Amino acid sequence: MARIAGVNIPTNKRVVIALTYIHGIGDAKSQEICTKVGIPAERRVNQLTDSEVIQIRESIDRDFIVEGDLRREVAMNIKRLMDLGCYRGLRHRKGLPVHGQRTHTNARTRKGPAKAIAGKKK
Repeated sequence: MARIAGVNIPTNKRVVIALTYIHGIGDAKSQEICTKVGIPAERRVNQLTDSEVIQIRESIDRDFIVEGDLRREVAMNIKRLMDLGCYRGLRHRKGLPVHGQRTHTNARTRKGPAKAIAGKKK
């Protein structure tokens, strides 16, 4: 099992798919990394040599912000918005949708489970 950026990569998957298990790396970035290092798309993680794993690790460390650093940066950005008291920060603080979605009927993911209203039944 290869360990890249503090994440155990699944061994039986293709390298392009396995790299997406790292927070901050999606399909496009994983393909970019593989082409940069020179790994074919069909190659599986258990077929990688130690030098290729090291090259992938160095490429990610050099070019991308991933895992803990990325999570910290996103959290700091949200905290900054909340401290400013801007509209987006207030929506984060109240636990409501931030990007202008409808909240009258939907938004259950952000608002949590529906609460019963007392005195409604007759």
